[in-house]
Amino acid sequence: MQPRNMSMSGVVDLAAVKAAGEARAKAEQARAEAARQASQGGGAAPSAGAVPPSALVIDVDEAGFERDVLQLSAEVPVVLDFWAEWCQPCKQLSPLLERLTVEANGRLVLAKVDVDANQMLMQQFQIQGIPAVFAVVAGQVLPLFQGVAPEQQIRETLAQLVQVAEERFGIIGIEVDPNAEGAAESAPAEAPAGPHDALLEAAVVALDAGDLGGAVQAYKNVLADDPGNTEAKLGLAQAELLARVQHMNPQQVRTAAAENPRDPAAQIAAADLDLVGGHVEDAFGRLVDTVKVTFGDDRDAVRLRLLELFEVTGADDPRVTAARTALARVLF
Repeated sequence: MQPRNMSMSGVVDLAAVKAAGEARAKAEQARAEAARQASQGGGAAPSAGAVPPSALVIDVDEAGFERDVLQLSAEVPVVLDFWAEWCQPCKQLSPLLERLTVEANGRLVLAKVDVDANQMLMQQFQIQGIPAVFAVVAGQVLPLFQGVAPEQQIRETLAQLVQVAEERFGIIGIEVDPNAEGAAESAPAEAPAGPHDALLEAAVVALDAGDLGGAVQAYKNVLADDPGNTEAKLGLAQAELLARVQHMNPQQVRTAAAENPRDPAAQIAAADLDLVGGHVEDAFGRLVDTVKVTFGDDRDAVRLRLLELFEVTGADDPRVTAARTALARVLF
């Protein structure tokens, strides 16, 4: 699967922010002032950019965007993760981005943006669906990708981002001090191991490695012993969705769906792509509309796929509730 817009080309200016030169100048002034104060205090000057690992992942809002993202982007590439609490794919992607950011050891900072609380930022970045990931480098925006992707592809994208920052802007990142105050507290407390934790962890590892077949089997192993396991049911639905779209040609799928509005297979495939791309309402609406114009086994196949996509999104998502109501109307 190739997430949409996963590209390092097409760097564009962010209209609502200040110029990159000003951000760089402020950062250089801050470093110079910190070095001056350290030298006056005696001893060797510490690196002004040294931060604890916990500072590499931050929450950002509209009020602090200039300080926390734009100015910081003169020193280190800032990855923007647009997410929401109700977004199930976000809950899969965000922890992976956090882990890869910490592993980058100061060459990246991850800024998490809750779209429900920051509608203006969502509009400025023209977000059409979440999860959506951008980067800001020296005050300029690079669209990275939308939707979910295997870990290896995300690793490659972030590596390209670091390379772009170094080669185009001379930005090499910030120093991380693992012994800095707060570093120890940043480690989450370990929860007691559950009876299926090892299998669930194996599924996550397989998913992160792009081994979708292995992830599917691991989740099925959990459900064979515990059919009501919520985490395994959600994980299985997500892994099966990713496996279905992994080798799709998006352009061919969408062309087929446009040319064959009554073809259940064409509409089901396009709905899978819609959901992976973060276009949840489009996916649901497409299948509800297809249920209207199909009958018998065809209608049942579309209905079952819609129920599977409800599972991926989460039963408590308001869009699932709305789609269930719409489905009931066309069925009854």
